[in-house]
Amino acid sequence: MEQERYKNVLTLQDEVISRAIATMRKASQKAEKLCNDYRPLLGGERLLTDTEVADFLKVSRRTLQEYRNDGILPYIEMKGKCVYKESDIEKVLKTNEHRTAKRMGNTL
Repeated sequence: MEQERYKNVLTLQDEVISRAIATMRKASQKAEKLCNDYRPLLGGERLLTDTEVADFLKVSRRTLQEYRNDGILPYIEMKGKCVYKESDIEKVLKTNEHRTAKRMGNTL
C-alpha cells in the first residue's frame, strides 16, 4: 500500500522535470544576459561606464581620466560617476581616424 502512495511522485530524474529545469535554466541565463547588457538611455542614447570605454579603447581608466581632463572625450558626471555617450565616443574615433594606407599610395 505504501508503494501505491508514492507511485505518482515526480523526481529530478523524470523526463518532464528534467526538461522543465533545463528550460528554466535557459530562461534564467537569457534574463541574466539582458540585465547585464542593459544600459540606461538618455534620449535614446546608450551610456557607457568608464570601465566599458577603457576596455573598448584598450586604455587604462587613468588614461581615460587624462582624456577627460584634456577635453578629448566628452562625458557626463553624475554624483561623481562619469558616463559617456556612445555616439560621442564614435565621433572622437572618427575625428581622429588616420588612414595609413592612403599615405603609402594604396587605396582602401
